[in-house]
Amino acid sequence: MNIEPAAPTTKNPPEQFAGDVWLDPIALPHEEGQHLVVATVRFAPGARTAWHSHEKGQYLRVTAGVGRFGTRDGRIIDVHPGQTIYTPPGQEHFHAAAPGVFMEHIAMLENGDDPASTTTWLEHITDDDFAGR
Repeated sequence: MNIEPAAPTTKNPPEQFAGDVWLDPIALPHEEGQHLVVATVRFAPGARTAWHSHEKGQYLRVTAGVGRFGTRDGRIIDVHPGQTIYTPPGQEHFHAAAPGVFMEHIAMLENGDDPASTTTWLEHITDDDFAGR
């Protein structure tokens, strides 16, 4: 048993995120056969991910602000602190801070069998995507 060393906060790359988004790792695999990844992610107002999907799905627990989540069919879900949203394997989606507010969530997912296939990143969302139009 050990206390994990603190990892520095990193800013997520503009190829996959629009606006300011920061990541703090909580748990990463250490041993053979481990796949769990957990991180705190903080979004500035209106900041967002590009479209993407996860090979094994993802849970996101909003801890502050209002999260905005969208799917390719135009569905928009605003999620509040204490709520958890689940995205099934392969579902293309985005997450963001709702307009005018910061948002923080805890992201929980499993690495894929090949960690490089855990997340498939696609194009950036449009303002219409963000608004659900």
